[in-house]
Amino acid sequence: MFLPIEVQVLVAMDPIAREMPIAVFDSGVGGLTVLHECLVTLPHEDFVYLGDTARFPYGNHTADELRKFALELTQELVALGTKLIVIACNSATAAALPTLRENLGDRIGVVGVVWPEARLAAEVTRSGRIALVATPATVASRVYERALEEVAPAAKLLSVESSDLATLIQEREEFDEDVVDAVERACEPLREAGVDTVILGCTHYPLVRRIFQRCLGRGVEIVSSGQAISQAVEHELEIRGLKSNSENRGKYSFICTGDPEFFRRAGTRFLQLPLGEVRQHQVIAEDCR
Repeated sequence: MFLPIEVQVLVAMDPIAREMPIAVFDSGVGGLTVLHECLVTLPHEDFVYLGDTARFPYGNHTADELRKFALELTQELVALGTKLIVIACNSATAAALPTLRENLGDRIGVVGVVWPEARLAAEVTRSGRIALVATPATVASRVYERALEEVAPAAKLLSVESSDLATLIQEREEFDEDVVDAVERACEPLREAGVDTVILGCTHYPLVRRIFQRCLGRGVEIVSSGQAISQAVEHELEIRGLKSNSENRGKYSFICTGDPEFFRRAGTRFLQLPLGEVRQHQVIAEDCR
């Protein structure tokens, strides 16, 4: 249940310890592409992942709704005990990152996907012509424009929204012509603009990265959230002195707000690893569409 901000801050008052897990949340199973990269980069860390599948997709919600969802999920994760929060959702990062950082203060760090992706895109572009493919909510937020103005002010950004691609990727067990057509529609204006770098601005999109690459050609660099955010998470742990001392392989666990069995089936495809048991966290019914 959604709690007032004052309660959320009080929940975060327990001491932060190296052995605590890193918490990751997303609108569904797409953020598991981010988790996979984190598991590879930080093999000794423990992780807990919360997928808000009951309210998926986030890309069609308002910014106010997304802030409320993010605060609710963060309160649950902080109550479980965590040393770092990772927003593995572009729409939620765009809407809620400043709010979460303000309410958690210096107690618990919060890492979102936007700025790490923007920095990586700025590093790899050759011409400064960068494109973003994302959900309507992420494009409307203009958060990537603001991020690129900070890290690459001379770059030009072309933003293209896709209202159906994330849903198609999550719901289809096999990628069919509908998925290919959705990627083709997104890529057409990118080819016309001659961009050399494309940011996949949704955590579902890395699963169809090869389809994007085929549509765009080898000369276009593709930047995804997983590769960017895993580096940002490692850096945040280092500067806070919270990297795990354990030499054992870390553990990971899963929570979802929708059907646990659906999450387990779909999530196994996204994570490319077994999920095991998935616990359900109930959210208030009026928030679900």
